Amino acid sequence: MKEGAAKTVVTIGLLVAALAFYFVLLGQRGIELIRDGGGAAIGLGIGVLILPVLGVWIVYATLRAGFQHQYLSRRIAEESLELDVTDLPRRPSGRLDRAAADALFQQVKSEYEADPDNWRRWYRLARAYDYAGDRGRARETMRRAVELERAEREGTAGS
Repeated sequence: MKEGAAKTVVTIGLLVAALAFYFVLLGQRGIELIRDGGGAAIGLGIGVLILPVLGVWIVYATLRAGFQHQYLSRRIAEESLELDVTDLPRRPSGRLDRAAADALFQQVKSEYEADPDNWRRWYRLARAYDYAGDRGRARETMRRAVELERAEREGTAGS
């Protein structure tokens, strides 16, 4: 594992541990409120107990998506299909120049339109959306790439 990746994994691990601690504390407070027995306290206690459940679900969904995206990223890198943006002009912030990102997006979109059932095209389109600054569409598109890749893997596994 590369040093940068190791630092990222450790940071994520520490954040998840901190959240787990926080969720346990919230759960304890919720139980204490319910034990008080008053109508308002019980209502608040139930509300407080919902928060850790919701938090665990959010952490799980986020980590799961991250692992899925990393898996696709490794596959794309192995197939040498990652978008090459090294020579594209950048803003002082480090983000791609808007015109360059738009041109890249148009190129990738035409690849996608020629082969819309290929998860690789969806992955590249998601990356192009991200470079263009459209994070919402990037996430939606990456979800579709994950679904298509899983279907391809499961379809070939049964053959």
